[in-house]
Amino acid sequence: MSRKALLREEGLMPLLEHLGELRKRLVYVLIILVLGLVVGLVFAQPVYDFLMSQKPANTISLHTFSLWDGIGMYMKFAFVIALILALPMIAFQLWAFVKPALRKNEQRSTLKYVPFALLMFLIGLAFSYFVVFPLAFNFTRTVAQHLNLEETYGIAQYFTFMFNLLIPISLLFELPLVIMFLTAIRLVNPKRLRKMRRFAYFVMVFIGVVITPPDFISDILVAIPLIILYEISVFLSGTVHKKQLAADAKWESEFDDSLHKA
Repeated sequence: MSRKALLREEGLMPLLEHLGELRKRLVYVLIILVLGLVVGLVFAQPVYDFLMSQKPANTISLHTFSLWDGIGMYMKFAFVIALILALPMIAFQLWAFVKPALRKNEQRSTLKYVPFALLMFLIGLAFSYFVVFPLAFNFTRTVAQHLNLEETYGIAQYFTFMFNLLIPISLLFELPLVIMFLTAIRLVNPKRLRKMRRFAYFVMVFIGVVITPPDFISDILVAIPLIILYEISVFLSGTVHKKQLAADAKWESEFDDSLHKA
């Protein structure tokens, strides 16, 4: 076999191994989501009853406009519950996929981020439910009343509107963990993040405008926390990067000492 053919084969085998590992991790994630969906179907009714007992749901009449609305609600609640339960395991599978490319100390330092994935998601969920969702809902009601429209809300439309706000914002609260993880595996660093600051601010403001009602106060109330999240991410990235530089300096010093002794 020629040298060129050997090089092609050597490059192909690692690629196939990576694809095989990725497929295995995706299968694990799918299994986790399915198991979470089963649990979600069990707890969908209690969660639904709780949300219906809270404002603003308990202040309005909700209707069904389709025979599928009830089933659709169950599945929406089950999926959200499954996502919440599965999030730490999904983060662990991501860590397991990149683990072979990490040093031993990097494997330990990145593994500790996994449990915080659920915590940050829950913080984002609380912020979006108690702050963003009431603002958006009250704004839409105000517009409807201003236009003298009779308010008739469908159950599917109400919860679709809610989840379309809650899920994206909750996932955005994972940003500090994602940045720390990417810094730990040396894909980003604080210097690069600072250079991207203007673009990042634009993206955060754009997201705030898109997912909130078209009024300045709602946009600002969402955009500012997202910008703060980005700055926290830059700070945490700097902390991780400093530890990396210290570890690299220590390793180089030990390596030089071993060379001198040899």
